[in-house]
Amino acid sequence: MSDPDRRVDVLVIGGGNAALCAAIAARRAGASVLVLEAAPKFYRGGNTRHTRNMRCAHDTATATLSGPYTEDEFWTDLLAVTGGQTDEQLARMMIARSKDMLVWIAEQGVRFQPSLGGTLSLGRTNAFFLGGGRAMLNALYRTAERLGVEVEYDAEVVDLGIEDGRFRDATVRHGAATRQVQASAMVAAAGGFESNIEWLKQYWGEAAENFLIRGTRYNRGTLLRVLLDKGVAPVGDPTQCHAIAIDARSPRFDGGIITRLDCVIFGIAVNRKAERFYDEGEDIWPKRYAIWGRLIAGQPGQIAYIVFDSLSRDLFMPSLYPAIEAPTIRELAGKLELDADALERTVAGFNHAVRPGTFNPDVLDDCRTEGLTPPKSHWARTIATAPFYAYPVRPGITFTYLGTRVDHAARIVMADGHPSANMFAAGEIMAGNVLGKGYAAGVGMTIGAVFGRIAGEEAARHVHA
Repeated sequence: MSDPDRRVDVLVIGGGNAALCAAIAARRAGASVLVLEAAPKFYRGGNTRHTRNMRCAHDTATATLSGPYTEDEFWTDLLAVTGGQTDEQLARMMIARSKDMLVWIAEQGVRFQPSLGGTLSLGRTNAFFLGGGRAMLNALYRTAERLGVEVEYDAEVVDLGIEDGRFRDATVRHGAATRQVQASAMVAAAGGFESNIEWLKQYWGEAAENFLIRGTRYNRGTLLRVLLDKGVAPVGDPTQCHAIAIDARSPRFDGGIITRLDCVIFGIAVNRKAERFYDEGEDIWPKRYAIWGRLIAGQPGQIAYIVFDSLSRDLFMPSLYPAIEAPTIRELAGKLELDADALERTVAGFNHAVRPGTFNPDVLDDCRTEGLTPPKSHWARTIATAPFYAYPVRPGITFTYLGTRVDHAARIVMADGHPSANMFAAGEIMAGNVLGKGYAAGVGMTIGAVFGRIAGEEAARHVHA
C-alpha cells in the first residue's frame, strides 16, 4: 500500500476497461497515475472480465473484421436500439473516435482473434478479444504497470472532497482503515449500481430480489452515489439497464457470459401462465438480446421459459446448465411446473399460426406467424419435433444506465450545467449519456474505451496546463 496520505497527478477510480484506458492515456501523456480498484486483485476489472468484443466503426474489412461498418450504419444501429434516447452529439463523437480504437487498443497489448462464424452475426461489426475479456484486461494491466501506473486493490473510494465543482481529494477505505488521496484531476470509472439490490429496489420494488447479476458483485454504485450527492448532474433513467435473459439456475453474482441464452429467436418465450408475451423474432439477436431482461422482469415472478424442439437444439451456444428435456409438451410443462393444458394450447396456437418460408438464422428471413398476438416476425417454425426442450430464464443485469452527465471532453457536468474543471468520467458510470435505453452488442466496451482514452488525455492536459 502507498503512504497513508499522498498526492498524484491523476487519480483513476475503478479497475475495468474504461479505467485502464484512462490510466494508460494519462500516463502516456506524462502524468503520474494511481488506480484505485475496490475489488481484490483476483476479481479486478469489473464487468470487463466477462466481455468478449468491442463494436467499432471501420471503412474496410480487416484481419479481425469481415467487412466495412460505416459511422452512419453504427449510428443507425444505435439510434434503433435506443429509440432516439441518446445524446446525438456525444454518440456521434464516440462512433467517430471508435474508428481508431482497435489500433490504439492493440498498441496497448490487446490481441484480437480472426473474424469467425458463430459469433451472433457480429463478425463484420465487432472485434473479438483473443482469450476474452480477462485476457484483454490482463494486457491492459501489464501495459499500465510497465508504464509506471500504480494500482491498489481492495481500495474503495467512500467519499470525495469537492469544492465549487473541483475535485480535491478522495477518502479511500482499506478494510477498517481510511486515508486521503489528493490529485490534480480525477477520473470516475467505477461502474454502475447493479450489484446494490437495495438501490435497485428503490425503482423496481421487491421484483429486484429475483434479479441475477451477471457481473461483479463490487459494482455497488458507491462512487456514483457520492458524486450525485455532491452536486453532479445525473443522466439516464434509473430503471433502464443492460438486462438480458440468463439461465434462472445461475449464481446471484458473477455468472458471466456462460449463463447467457441466445435461443429466444429459435423458439417461443412463455411466462408462468404459459403465455407468450413478446415477439421473439422482432429483429436480429444482437440488436434485441438486451431487451429481454426487462421483458422478463415485467412477468409474474420475474421468470420465463424458452421452449423449442430438437430442430433448433444445435443452432445456438448452450448455457452452462443443460436444457430441460421431455418427449412431449405436456411432460415438459410438468418439469417446468407450468399448467400443461395452457402450454399445449400456447404451442398449438403458435404452430397453427406459422407460415412456412426459407429459414435462415443469419438474416431477417420470411418465416413468420399470421393472425397471432404477439406475432413472431421472423424465424418462426413449428415446435413439433420431439424431444422438446426448455430453459428457465430470469433477468440478468449487466449494468445500470443512471450515471453522471459528461461533455465532449468527458468532463463531469455539475447540476448547474457547468463542467467540472478537473473531474472526468468514463465507462458504465456515464453510459447513460449514450444509452438512454436498449443496447447493441459491444457498445459498452466502446463507450468505456473511447471515453476512457479521452478522459485520461484530458485529465493529463489539465495537470500540465
